[in-house]
Amino acid sequence: MNKRLLALLSVLVLASMVLAACGTPAATEAPVATDAPAATDAPATEPATEAPVSMGTIKIATQSPLSGGQSLLGVAIKQGAELALEQLGGDLAAMGYDVQLAPYDDQATPDVGVANAKNIVADSEILCGVGHLNSGVMIPSSEEYHTAGLAFVSPANTNPVVTTRGYLEVNRVVGRDDVQAPAAEEYAFSTLGAKSVYIIHDKTAYGQGVAEFFRAAAEEDGIEIAAFEGTEETANFDAIVAPLVAANPDVVFFAGIYNQAGVFFKQAREAGYEGTFLGTDGMDSSDLADLAGDALTTGGGMAYTTVAGPASAYPSAAQFVEDYTAKFGAAPEAYAAQGYDSMGVCLAAIKAAAEAAGGTPTRTQVAEAIRALSYEGLTSTISFDDIGDLPVAKYFIIKVNATSKDTWGSNEIIASFDLPSPGK
Repeated sequence: MNKRLLALLSVLVLASMVLAACGTPAATEAPVATDAPAATDAPATEPATEAPVSMGTIKIATQSPLSGGQSLLGVAIKQGAELALEQLGGDLAAMGYDVQLAPYDDQATPDVGVANAKNIVADSEILCGVGHLNSGVMIPSSEEYHTAGLAFVSPANTNPVVTTRGYLEVNRVVGRDDVQAPAAEEYAFSTLGAKSVYIIHDKTAYGQGVAEFFRAAAEEDGIEIAAFEGTEETANFDAIVAPLVAANPDVVFFAGIYNQAGVFFKQAREAGYEGTFLGTDGMDSSDLADLAGDALTTGGGMAYTTVAGPASAYPSAAQFVEDYTAKFGAAPEAYAAQGYDSMGVCLAAIKAAAEAAGGTPTRTQVAEAIRALSYEGLTSTISFDDIGDLPVAKYFIIKVNATSKDTWGSNEIIASFDLPSPGK
């Protein structure tokens, strides 16, 4: 062997010793993988997705009664909005926004609603709101929203004054009392054949307004108005029940909210009234059946008009009912689906305004975006006219078959119709 070949072999041996000392363990020490795929079959490493740049916090408020006698519907509004934020807030999250719910309890009381409204508009991160349940709370509270340029979308308010002031910041996804009250009167006159009616209201903007629209329609049709009176009583209705039974009208029209009406209906039946009870959407709560029991189905029974049918009345709401029930442990009450849609409108408008602005929009930009959109909601395709009403809204007449909360689903839709907004 020549010296050059011997030197080359020495170098190779030395190199192999160095590699063995600092390389991988010997093959005999490595685990044996009998069924592992070949290296060429291994999936390619997914490229890391870049987290969106943080754009800060956006809040959407809700205002509705979360405590007290009307909380069943108020909580439904808040929970519908909460579910919508959870399911529909992904686009804004992808844009880098932390979108949060800011719920407020207005206790169905104007003073509380206005105090909350002042706190809401003072929070610069709140760019939209969902609420209220009661027109009498919405009307004064919305003066604060209007002054601050903060848009609210109402899932429930029906008094015409809510929108006829023409505020850019005020919108609703339901119809109006100057349509639904005449519809109730038409049902009384044409279907029930009523010749006389006893009208009672709760002295609120909602209740008294509904009662006045019903009375005007009844007078046009020649129905005798046996009485027209307001009451704030919630427990003992003897002062009304006694003259009611003496007058024995064909229909009692109660314009107010279920927690007051249920007690009254029960006492009127117990005192001997056998005619028909009639009301509007303030009756639409399963708690009414628990309060009134079989007073709703005995005698002439009961029916009511509503601007918000049960969720089952909307073909697009089937999955919503399932998801809501799974999340909150109970089927959605009236206005839960409208609360969901109101939140959906807020989210869609904020997204559109943010895209147009190239960043976080102003409240005015959000309010303008709401008026410009056409939104596919659970309850309808939602758009707004120049005062914030739906150009065409849906109304229902529902016959009550329930005598307890757990049978509320047995109520029957006996008519539904789409009617245009009366405008200003």
